[in-house]
Amino acid sequence: MRNHDLPALERRTRGKSRFDDDEPQFLKRGRPTEPLADPDTEPDPDTGERWSSWDDAVHGPQPHPAWLVTELAAKDTELGVLKTGKEADVHLVRRAVPDTDRSCLLAVKRYRDPEHRLFHRDAGYLEGRRVRRSRENRAMASRTAFGRQMIAGQWAAAEFAALSRLWEIGAGHDRIAVPYPVQLRGTELMLEFVGDAESGEAAPRLAQLRPEPAELRDLWAQLVEALRVLARAGYAHGDLSPYNLLVHRGRLVVIDLPQVVDVVANPQGPEFLARDVRVVGAWFAARGLPAEQVDPAMVTAELLHEAGLR
Repeated sequence: MRNHDLPALERRTRGKSRFDDDEPQFLKRGRPTEPLADPDTEPDPDTGERWSSWDDAVHGPQPHPAWLVTELAAKDTELGVLKTGKEADVHLVRRAVPDTDRSCLLAVKRYRDPEHRLFHRDAGYLEGRRVRRSRENRAMASRTAFGRQMIAGQWAAAEFAALSRLWEIGAGHDRIAVPYPVQLRGTELMLEFVGDAESGEAAPRLAQLRPEPAELRDLWAQLVEALRVLARAGYAHGDLSPYNLLVHRGRLVVIDLPQVVDVVANPQGPEFLARDVRVVGAWFAARGLPAEQVDPAMVTAELLHEAGLR
């Protein structure tokens, strides 16, 4: 199960500023790419535990969920790897206060050292994201070592900011479910674990499922509503596929948002949005949903209207 029940959907949030992944709190307060040689952050050689990093991280939206452990006396224990990827690995961590029943599971996304990450797709996604200092813009454009570190920070900060905004929107009556963004330290992002809290098994990805017709129609309706919410917030997912959608207790949960695109500021925004629709629409059509229900052109036109671009 999730660490909490999905929030009541009561209020539409409109008109907030778009994410800014160059905010100093995102890029300067966090953990560097390599772990610190600090006794408070190094794991205990006997137990594998380390002190919670909550104190010096950027925190997710308030009010914090009741399930989240924020006590400074808590310790984090690595439980294994949930997912490996080209740009980041996701680990399972238990945060618990010793000698109490206070604990929670977290999915910890650690972006790879920028020397080993792939940047061949960055240019299109990063259009519309401009840092304020010309030196850093030049470094990012030329892919110097400093520039790659800035880009790695932007990926993590953009995902944290987008999840924070979408979580706040989902706490209203707009229907979108995303993992709660717990904290950000440099290029390490801690998220709510979505899955079975007893076994530590993550919720299945949409791509793993073979839904019956009624469930297929319901999941498509949830997805279209989530895309509407994203568009109203000015976003396109940017890399949407059945592999970055989880299904938990019948609810569709949107994940993996580092490449989130501002559809207004990015000149390619409408193309990213259209591609998102084509990819997921093709999956649903291949599973038997009638073509007229997944018409990419019709859905894309509706989403562009929601984003104020038509």
